[in-house]
This record gives sequence, C-alpha cells and structure tokens, in this order.
Amino acid sequence: MTKVITAITAQKRNTQRLNISLDGEYAFSLDRLTAAWLKVGRKLSPEEIVSLQEKDEQEVAFNRALRYLSYRARSEAEMRKYLSDKGFSDHVSQTVIDRLKDERLINDPRFAQDWIDNRVSFRPRSQTQLRFELRNKGLSEDLIEDALQEADLDDIELACVAGKKLVGRYARLGWLDFRQKLGAALARRGFSYETVRSVTRQLWDECQTQTPARDQ
Repeated sequence: MTKVITAITAQKRNTQRLNISLDGEYAFSLDRLTAAWLKVGRKLSPEEIVSLQEKDEQEVAFNRALRYLSYRARSEAEMRKYLSDKGFSDHVSQTVIDRLKDERLINDPRFAQDWIDNRVSFRPRSQTQLRFELRNKGLSEDLIEDALQEADLDDIELACVAGKKLVGRYARLGWLDFRQKLGAALARRGFSYETVRSVTRQLWDECQTQTPARDQ
C-alpha cells in the first residue's frame, strides 16, 4: 500500500537531516542528499519506504560508529560488538563496517601496530600481555603475530623501559622492598619471572651508582 509524503522538516539539532512524515505520521529521517528527490505529496511504494528506512538506519549507525571512533581507534570486532549492543542488525552493522573500511577508518593491521606502538611508548608490557590485549580486541592470531614481528620487540628491553618509568617510586627502598615492589609491578605487566629477576637487579645496580647505599 502506497503512502504519501505529508511533511519534510529539518531536525532542530542537525539541520542536515530531514524528518519525513507519511500520511500525517513521522516515518523516518534522512540526510539532505538522500532526501533530495523527495517532495511533499509524492507517493512512496512499500518497497521504497523499506529502502529509505534502511538508509536511515544505516546513516544513524554510521554516525554512532563515528562517535565511537572519536575516542580512540577500534578494531573491526570492537565495532561489530558496539553496533550489535546498540541494537543494529547484522546487515546494517556489516554495511557500516564495510563503509568504515572503505574510508580507512577501520584497519585491523594498522590498529594492531598502533596499539603496540602506543604501549611501548607510554606503558610498556610483555609480548605475552600484548598478545592477550590484542586477542581481547578480536584480532586474529596471525595478525597479532605479524604485528609483533614487525615491531621486533624484546622483553628484556621492554621491562627495562617499564622499570625505569617506575623505579623512582622505589629508589629510596632497601633491596628486598625494591625487588618486591618493582618486581610485582613488572609481573603485572606480564613479564616472566626470569625477566623480572634480571631487570630488577639491573635497575637496582643502576640506582646504587646514583644514590647512597641502602641495606642489601
């Protein structure tokens, strides 16, 4: 059954989107470009209405996705879960994800490399911990391994960088407390017992050359 467009009005908060009313009732909203061919009095078939409603839902989902990306980059799996949690259908979610990928707003290989680079620069942790984090973001094992190989990381070096960021907190402690506190902090970042033992000793020795001797 056809319906007649009875009103086309701009939204108050977003004048680039138009509210479309059919037979006197609000039906859906569209961006101005999509709605350019619509006029008051035009009749729409059921198929046309469904198509326009799908475009409306896809546009709403895409704008939601852009807001989600405004906080930080996202993996494809993160975005899919977000859209699903917001109630969008699998079809709409896939359409939006394809569009985001086409516009290079989602790129899992780049996401993995950027995640690793950010961690190494600001909050170093072990390769084991990085793998765990990237798995939680929904990345495949092959992609994770490729990213780690590309980064060419070494756990001893990572632990040293992490330890040097933390060592100031414990520099005035005796050896046993220093080892326990710094070791625990490094262990929480996924470093192995052997790596923690080696790095805590190395950093302790460096502290010894810079500050007065403590009880050992």
